[in-house]
Amino acid sequence: MNFPLYIAKRYLRSKSSQNAVNIINFITFLVIVIGSAALFIVLSAFAGLKTFSLSFSNTFDPDLKASPTVGKHFTLSADEASALAEIEGLANFSKELEERAYLTYKEKSTIAYIKGVDENYRAVTGVDSTLIFGNWGSDVYNGVIGFGIYNLLGVPMNNRTAMEVLVPKPGEGSFSQQGFNAKPYNDLALVVSGVYAVEESLDKKYVFASLPLVQDLLRKDSTEISGINFKLTENASPNDVRNSIAEVLGEKASVLTRREQNTSLYRMLNTENLATYLIFTLVLIIALFNVVGAIIMMILDKQQNSKTLFSLGTTIKELRRIYFIQGILVTSFGGLIGVLIGSLLIGSQLVFGWLKITPSLAYPVEFNVLNLLIVIGTIVVLGFISSKIASSRITQKLISP
Repeated sequence: MNFPLYIAKRYLRSKSSQNAVNIINFITFLVIVIGSAALFIVLSAFAGLKTFSLSFSNTFDPDLKASPTVGKHFTLSADEASALAEIEGLANFSKELEERAYLTYKEKSTIAYIKGVDENYRAVTGVDSTLIFGNWGSDVYNGVIGFGIYNLLGVPMNNRTAMEVLVPKPGEGSFSQQGFNAKPYNDLALVVSGVYAVEESLDKKYVFASLPLVQDLLRKDSTEISGINFKLTENASPNDVRNSIAEVLGEKASVLTRREQNTSLYRMLNTENLATYLIFTLVLIIALFNVVGAIIMMILDKQQNSKTLFSLGTTIKELRRIYFIQGILVTSFGGLIGVLIGSLLIGSQLVFGWLKITPSLAYPVEFNVLNLLIVIGTIVVLGFISSKIASSRITQKLISP
C-alpha cells in the first residue's frame, strides 16, 4: 500500500475542525476550476478565430502559387503549360496578371489591383462562393469588384456607363518624347457584372477581369503573366507536386504553399495565441499561490497528526510526500473539472451558437484536443511546483514532540 497516497486521500476527503481552513480549501479548488475552464475556453476561441480568419484567405489563395523570382512578371510558353498539365497530382492551374490601378467612376475614385484571370481561375480557387450579387458576366469587358470598391465608387452593375481603369504606361521616356498630347496612362472601360465580399481589406483590393483584356491594358503579350495558381488533387503530395512544378518553371518563378503565401497572417495569429496563453497562464500562476497557502494551512491544522505519524516511524520525506500528493490531487481534479466545464460550454456554442458576432453569425470556436492537453499539462506542472513549495514547509522543528 502507498502510505502517503492513502493519508493524502483521507485528508482530501475529511473536513478540518477549523471552518476557516475549509473555506480556504473550497476557494482554492474553485479558483483552479474557474482558471482552467477560462484558459481552455480562450484557447478554443482563438483556435476558432484562427480558422475563421484563414478561411477568408483560403478563398483567394490556391493550394500552390508560382510567383516571379525577380520583378513582377515572367513568361509561360505553350510547351511549359503543356508540361504543367501533365504533372501527376495537379488537378488544374490558372494564369493571372495583376497590377495596381486607378479606378474612377463619376468623379469618385480609388486605388486597387486589377487582376486578369483566365477561365480556369474559378475552378482553382473558391472565389465563386464569395459573390453576393451579380455574376462573372459573359462579355469580355465585364468585371467583378469587391464590396468595398462598390461602396466607395457606387458603380451600378451592367450599366452602360462603365467604370474606368487607369494604369501607367510601361516604358521609358519623357512626355515630350511620347508626344505633347500623349496620355501617360492606358485606360480601360469596364462594366461591372458582379460584386464579391470576403472581408474588409480584400473587398477593397481587387477588380477581376479577363486575362487577355488585362494583358492588352498592360501592353503584355499572351505569354507574360504575374502568377500561376495551382489546385491539387485530393490525395496529392504538396511537396512532390511543388518540386515537379519547379522543374518545369526553373529559376524564373518560386512556388509557394498556402501558408507561405500568408506568412504575416500566420505569424500574427500564432503570436496572438501565444500571448493570450501566457497571459492566462500568469493568471493561473497567481491563482495557484492559493494552493501553496491552502497546503500550508492544512499542515498547521494537521500538525498534531503529523507529530503522531512521526512518532510512529513516518519519515520527514514521507510526511512531505503526503502534502505534496494532496496538492497534486487538488490541482489535477480541479483542472479536470474545469476542462470538462469548458468543453461543455464550447460544445454548446458549436451546437447552438448562443453567442453571436452578428445576428446570423455565431462566434467561431473550435474544440481541439491539443488545447485540452495544453491546459491539463499547464495545470499539472503548476500544481507540481506549488505543491513542492508548500510541502517543503514540513521540517524537523515543526513536528518534533
